[in-house]
Amino acid sequence: MSISLEGRLVVAISSRALFDFEEENLVFEQTNDKAYMQLQLERLDTPAKPGVAFSLVKKLLAFNKHAKQSTEVVILSRNDPVSGMRVFRSAQHYGLAIERGSFTRGQPPWRYLKPLSANLFLSTHTSDVRAALQAQVPAAQVYPHSAHASDAHPTEVRIAFDGDAVLFSDEAERVFQAHGLNAFQQHEKDLASEPMSAGPFKPLLQALHRLQTSGTSEMRIRTALVTARSAPAHERAIRTLMNWNIEVDEAMFLGGLDKSGFLREFEPDFFFDDQTGHIESASKHVPSGHVVSGLINES
Repeated sequence: MSISLEGRLVVAISSRALFDFEEENLVFEQTNDKAYMQLQLERLDTPAKPGVAFSLVKKLLAFNKHAKQSTEVVILSRNDPVSGMRVFRSAQHYGLAIERGSFTRGQPPWRYLKPLSANLFLSTHTSDVRAALQAQVPAAQVYPHSAHASDAHPTEVRIAFDGDAVLFSDEAERVFQAHGLNAFQQHEKDLASEPMSAGPFKPLLQALHRLQTSGTSEMRIRTALVTARSAPAHERAIRTLMNWNIEVDEAMFLGGLDKSGFLREFEPDFFFDDQTGHIESASKHVPSGHVVSGLINES
């Protein structure tokens, strides 16, 4: 009988998003993949330092300690199989129960997301993230130089989401870009009772909701909607979540204020936004990922 990951929250992650391979990556960029492989082999017994998404992965895997296997983390990497040995050894060093991985030596690894039924893909490669989103898998480009997560909440997975083009579709964003703020506000006020279409990260929010309701008392999930919306456009966002039967723990309607200070106080393990300006600002304080979707990211 074959093993199935059905019913689990599956996170696929690149090795560079999970571990700090920036020094090794510099060797790759300045020389070639053979020099990179040799360096990784020489450091096989030296655990890599935690990377930007390390805290998120560690906490999600903690849901398996006192309950059934409800989460799964799989390495999906452009690394070569030799370097993959160091990835697995580093995971073992930190007590991360990661058993599965695909190492493609430069080829796009996103193709394996569908067989994994992945709920999230984190990678430092923009092209892989774009392809994953086009395949309808929630995905974000990790900023490898982002600040690391706070260790102040060891029993909570904290995740912050932008709204439009992330949790929700970009329909309202298109109105804003074409006609300005006043038209956007009026549009959202007129349609306050009409739920927005789903954005690329709705499936992840649903999976987190299922994990929270069926998980363990030792670990919990805390979510936040952090959006540039303000009243009266806030109502449609809230009503959309209600229509989906999904609750978020916090909602911040900032009316264009810089999100970074609020995120610094919320202390998420990860923040997802579709605008690079927001990510660059937030990444100085919290782990951040660019959701390459919606009108703003069309090329």
